[in-house]
Amino acid sequence: MVRVVLVICIFAVIFGISLLAWQKESQAPLVLPQQETGEEQATLLFVGDIMLDRGVEYYIEKNGGDWRFPFLNIADFLQKADLVFGNLESVISDKGEKQGSIYSFRADPRSLEGLVHAGFDALSVTNNHSLDYGMEALLDSISRIESQGIATLGAGINKEAAQKLFIRETQGTKIGMLAYTNTGSPLWEVGDTTFGVSWVDEHNLAEFSQRIKDAKKEVDILVVSIHFGEEYQKEPSSIQELIAKTTVGAGADLVIGHHPHVVQPVEQYQQGWIAYSLGNFIFDQGFSKETMEGLLFEVIIEDKKITRVSPRPVHLNYLFQPSLAE
Repeated sequence: MVRVVLVICIFAVIFGISLLAWQKESQAPLVLPQQETGEEQATLLFVGDIMLDRGVEYYIEKNGGDWRFPFLNIADFLQKADLVFGNLESVISDKGEKQGSIYSFRADPRSLEGLVHAGFDALSVTNNHSLDYGMEALLDSISRIESQGIATLGAGINKEAAQKLFIRETQGTKIGMLAYTNTGSPLWEVGDTTFGVSWVDEHNLAEFSQRIKDAKKEVDILVVSIHFGEEYQKEPSSIQELIAKTTVGAGADLVIGHHPHVVQPVEQYQQGWIAYSLGNFIFDQGFSKETMEGLLFEVIIEDKKITRVSPRPVHLNYLFQPSLAE
């Protein structure tokens, strides 16, 4: 009887250790094993939605008026990367008129100080808030941002400007970026000679795919940012999956998603990686735990290939300052 009890105890301990190991493994970051190539590494960082108006501005002013304030807890980490990218939800301008929605965002031009301090290299400006204050404000915002050496993607005076491929060469690798939106209005779609945003939906996938194929020919790694999905939903919608997988199928190596304000899954598809939603990076949505969290998507490039991806959790404090989670 004693032997039976002893065997059961030993089995329970072994099973418990195995279960604990499985739990830890299942909770580990999604990582592509790093390959040792002897080449220099390039580090790319992608963050979620950035909104520098409303409650974010309130806490900036309440804490001394330092426009770097939202980024202070994470700027040191961002500054070390070779490329930093995010989605800007608020135009940065003092021009234009509110177009009607109570959820309209226009950040003080001084908020640019924070983006520069944090080391951003490029920002998507194509989303459902692009025209909150009309064309004048968006064009002014693009001009102000680019005057500080930060590229803007996804909107412009014509299709050539809005869909221009941003290229950053680092450690011998050409990295290209494009940005599109599936939120807002299809009436905002940029034309050959008319102002607007880069729009993608199920009706123009053929033209969209061709642009991806053409862009991929010019670079080693192609990143496509897409503003899509349903707000506050933790799983991607069917249209997200259709657009994202079409993007990878056309040659993109990374699809970076924004808009839901909560984190959605990261998955490998064919030769590429899809981050359906990185959630919030800086946003005043303190009404839920999920909207005060996001992902910082870290990608390592070696020898012109992706050798490692790490979705790193980000937490926003009550002052709407992001920091890497423990």
